[in-house]
Amino acid sequence: MVGIILSAGDGELEVVASTNERSRLVEILQLRSGSGPCVECFTTGRVVAVPDINAVGQRWPRFRAGALEQGFASMRAVPLRLRATTIGSLNLLWDRLGGLGNQDVLTVQALADVATIGILQERAIRERDVARQQLQHALSSRVLIEQAKGVLAFTHDANMDEAFAMLRDHARGNGLPLADVAESIVNRTLIL
Repeated sequence: MVGIILSAGDGELEVVASTNERSRLVEILQLRSGSGPCVECFTTGRVVAVPDINAVGQRWPRFRAGALEQGFASMRAVPLRLRATTIGSLNLLWDRLGGLGNQDVLTVQALADVATIGILQERAIRERDVARQQLQHALSSRVLIEQAKGVLAFTHDANMDEAFAMLRDHARGNGLPLADVAESIVNRTLIL
């Protein structure tokens, strides 16, 4: 069975995918206790292989008890890492003792690398979208403010600086965002 834990960037880990409820429970148990192969893999950025979960002794007692209760006998946690940045871990659990052969180790690492690149690209796209939306909102607000200044300058026979002062003073005096006051003036739902 397989699962993935990721950091949201603030160091807080969460289970984002698992092939079944048993593996999800073991991963959640590790995150709640703050220890286990998955957590160690993330914090060290290194592979953690556990060929016999029963043999971990007191190193990770809660993990050991939970994993055995769910029927797991071995596990391997592979870091989701790009250069020096670890964003999570890809976790494989088996109901048998042992580990992976050399070819399987390479395959799992390749899958972890591909997953890391995909996750980082998705995050970059999401961050660009947020920045674009914020910029668009700022530009739209600026347009509304300029329009409101024009309305106030016309209706009060004032210059643009005086119009802006009226707009700003009303927003501050009423605890309202400047863009909201500007929109109300442009839409004629507020007359100053």
